[in-house]
Amino acid sequence: MSSPFIGNVTEKQYDNLEISLLYTNFARQKPTTIQQNMKRLYMATLIALLVVSASAQEVMRKEKDGSYIINTTTLATSVTGYRGTTPLEITIKKNKIVQVKPLRNMETPKFFQRVSQQMVPKYAGQPVGKKGMPQVDGVTGATLSSKAVQENVRRGVAYYLKHK
Repeated sequence: MSSPFIGNVTEKQYDNLEISLLYTNFARQKPTTIQQNMKRLYMATLIALLVVSASAQEVMRKEKDGSYIINTTTLATSVTGYRGTTPLEITIKKNKIVQVKPLRNMETPKFFQRVSQQMVPKYAGQPVGKKGMPQVDGVTGATLSSKAVQENVRRGVAYYLKHK
């Protein structure tokens, strides 16, 4: 390996040099800077843990009227439409879907609006139970978004049935 600054060196020498430079830069920091960086790292870790635990607790909540609201944000992180995840908020009361509400997502607005207007309202009134999942046809021209919404509903209903 050749470097314009230090000439010909082996990979091991180069790696050791990088480690030395990193150590030197860290060692040159003032103690207050090190403490500040440690505090920042600690706070960032704490905030991340709080966000994750808060969202995990909010997968499903029971309302005073007896309905359950399921948020699929953390249930379906691997389910993607055309441009990313398509989280939903599903309201279920007496084993029937009352409402499916799309949450903030990165889908193309023009196409996802069609899914929101043509497909999502069809879930209202659909029964949920051990016999099967609600079936709603997708929207032509927004196939990936439609499939993502269908899978989000399936996962949300499955979570409801398991944890109600």
